[in-house]
Amino acid sequence: MNIWWCRHRNWLTPALLLAPGLILFFVIIIASSFETFWISFFEWDGMGPRTWVGLANYAELIDDPQFYTSLKNNVIWLAMFLLAPPAGLAIALLVNQKIAGMRFFKSMFFMPLVLAAVTVGVIFNWFYDPTFGLLAILYQALGLQPPALLSDENLVTFAVIGAALWPQIAFCMVLFLAGLNNLDEELIGAGRVDGARGWNMLRHVVLPQLTQVAFIAVAITLVGALRSFDIISVMTAGGPFGSSTVLAYQMYEQSIFSYRFGYGAAIATVLFLIMAVFIAWYLRGLIKAEKGA
Repeated sequence: MNIWWCRHRNWLTPALLLAPGLILFFVIIIASSFETFWISFFEWDGMGPRTWVGLANYAELIDDPQFYTSLKNNVIWLAMFLLAPPAGLAIALLVNQKIAGMRFFKSMFFMPLVLAAVTVGVIFNWFYDPTFGLLAILYQALGLQPPALLSDENLVTFAVIGAALWPQIAFCMVLFLAGLNNLDEELIGAGRVDGARGWNMLRHVVLPQLTQVAFIAVAITLVGALRSFDIISVMTAGGPFGSSTVLAYQMYEQSIFSYRFGYGAAIATVLFLIMAVFIAWYLRGLIKAEKGA
């Protein structure tokens, strides 16, 4: 036995170390995904017997106006969340300067990243409150009537996204700070010798070295926009009248509150297919970058 172990330990050791994580991944993620897809073909309340309905849940989705509202909100989330990488880059460039006291400001910009999404939601509920919130105080100081953003069907989605962008920008800032700390000093020195300063240095020397970091930031931001759930649950619970619901929250609402696990599974399957497109794009870009390296 000892001879066999010594002969094969080069691959057995990493295999045994990886096994627990891989087993959990396949059971919790892979197997659950297939189970969800299978449940989407049934009418099921989560406890009683399942009733086979075939594609009826998907047909109902096509005729459900709430589904299109959720899908539209997901598109808005995707579009607005793309502001996070450039904003994170701008802040990273700012706090990366060697100026006295900059560490304090860096910690302030970093703070939203360590806050739970529930905490961020509660903070922005106070911020948006039209009676005593900070936004109301600013409006009243200007002699204006403060808006009730979380009660306005046309503005509520933008208000929730604004809250979600706060920690997302901080996350992108951290990614770009890591990239800035790994810049090739020789290239920067060569750029200075050639007279590159300011914008030219940033455009031709710094940004090309941050391409991979930017790619990761955009990919994670897009996936984060699609899986948005917790901050919506805390701030609006999908309201008013379902106007701020996204696919992830509609799936939760249909499954947990309406006891329609089959219909919720159909929504989850559609959301997974949308996310699969971005995941495939991310993996393709990652493989391409590795080959280029």
